[in-house]
Amino acid sequence: MPSRRTALKWTAGLAAASLLPGAALRAAEPLRVGFVYVGPVGEAGWTFAHDLGRRALEAAFAGQVKTTFIESVPEGADAERVIRNLAQDGHRVIFTTSFGYMDATLKVARQYPKVVFQHATGFKTAANMGTYDVRTYEGAYLAGVLAGKTSKSGNLGVVGSHPIPEVIRNINAFTIGARSVNPKASTRVIWVNSWFDPGKERQAALTLIAQGADVLMQNTDSPAVLQAAQEKGVFAFGWDSDMTSFGPKAQLAASEIDWSVWYKKVVGEVLAGKFEPKQQVWYGLKEGAIDLGHLAAALPEDAKKLLAERRKGVLDGSRPVFQGPLRDQAGKEVVAAGQALADKDKLAMNYYVEGVQGTVPGGK
Repeated sequence: MPSRRTALKWTAGLAAASLLPGAALRAAEPLRVGFVYVGPVGEAGWTFAHDLGRRALEAAFAGQVKTTFIESVPEGADAERVIRNLAQDGHRVIFTTSFGYMDATLKVARQYPKVVFQHATGFKTAANMGTYDVRTYEGAYLAGVLAGKTSKSGNLGVVGSHPIPEVIRNINAFTIGARSVNPKASTRVIWVNSWFDPGKERQAALTLIAQGADVLMQNTDSPAVLQAAQEKGVFAFGWDSDMTSFGPKAQLAASEIDWSVWYKKVVGEVLAGKFEPKQQVWYGLKEGAIDLGHLAAALPEDAKKLLAERRKGVLDGSRPVFQGPLRDQAGKEVVAAGQALADKDKLAMNYYVEGVQGTVPGGK
């Protein structure tokens, strides 16, 4: 997927002042911040949510920050070129916003030790490179609660992108939320092996609907799933951002990410010379980085009340998403009663929980 920003001029060899702790930027110098996006910005979804965060960053630090974004960058060799060009062009903080950019980001970070690199959803770090992520499974769980409350058939569907722990967690959390309301609810998954492919996403959604699903969730970036739900008269959720405009009768709610929480923190501390780059951050409801919003106006009051109760349980820790007793789809206990799944185990999740049909590609 080629970048639309082909007019951007790359200028090699610009000296970058050290941005490690203790090296505050002079007020007269706007801090150049680069963003690498896996999809087009569009009007909804993952990349759109990152761009909303970028815009909020610029607004918060007006006159102090100048941002650049490169969209639709494939997760491969071209990503390394784009990231390196941003560093060469004087961008002193670079956010790479998709899992598949991890190795490319790490390689370039080692070549530019005075640039701060932040990689979304990964796990590899360096002295000048950290990772950041959002607990999207918390939004998926709350969506599942509404799905379980709303579905008439108990048949739910998920359009999945890539079978990695991040996505598997969301599928499992959605199913756990649904079965907490309707213990007989079940989830079918169709993988499209792409973050953004409206045609494949639509076809997967239509197939799930034909198989009896009356509520859909997605872990893909376009509004195609919601549009298919609107067309066929079933319900779905906005993912990563509000998608009401694409399916006003279909959207029950939207699992919305606010990346600006982290972007503003990083840049504010970089400007003050206080940022520690090598961090691994995982923000959630507690930090205001994820929530289920834009509830459908027609949603019954008892559903809204239930959602508020479950949200409170996640926030105060009285009802963690992955709490025991919890079993995988083969019936093996993965979390004992009275316990909660540790973060390290969430990050390595490669199995479906009870209620999810089929098998994880390459997993258990």
